Amino acid sequence: MSTPDSPQQPQQPLKVFVVEDSLLVRERLAARIEPPAGAARVVGEAEDVETALRGISESTPEAVIVDLRLTDSHGIDLLHALRNRTDEIVTIVLTNYSSQVFREASIIAGADYFFDKTTEFDLAMDTIARLAREKQDGLGR
Repeated sequence: MSTPDSPQQPQQPLKVFVVEDSLLVRERLAARIEPPAGAARVVGEAEDVETALRGISESTPEAVIVDLRLTDSHGIDLLHALRNRTDEIVTIVLTNYSSQVFREASIIAGADYFFDKTTEFDLAMDTIARLAREKQDGLGR
């Protein structure tokens, strides 16, 4: 317990794992997720489900950003696998495949959030920033 005179423990940033087949988009996400304030940081990235599952197990992120189109399969497969884990991970789908069919399939598979990569990129980044603030304030899951 801290008192007014005791130093505060530094807050750990929100750990985010990015699963996206495009290197350019992964780099753009990392640049937006890791602002100078450091409230969130990318702890790993992958372009396919197998590498993602291995990396997520090793890095224990609190949030995962998932594209639906991956090099070896579909992001829905990853959502199903993450839903069956015991640890709570916030899953955020960020994709160009944003029709209602994909949106509903993603939510059914376990996505917490779904954003269109073209029109809602900033909203997705705002969501990561909000999750990071909630963690800093002790309000996260």
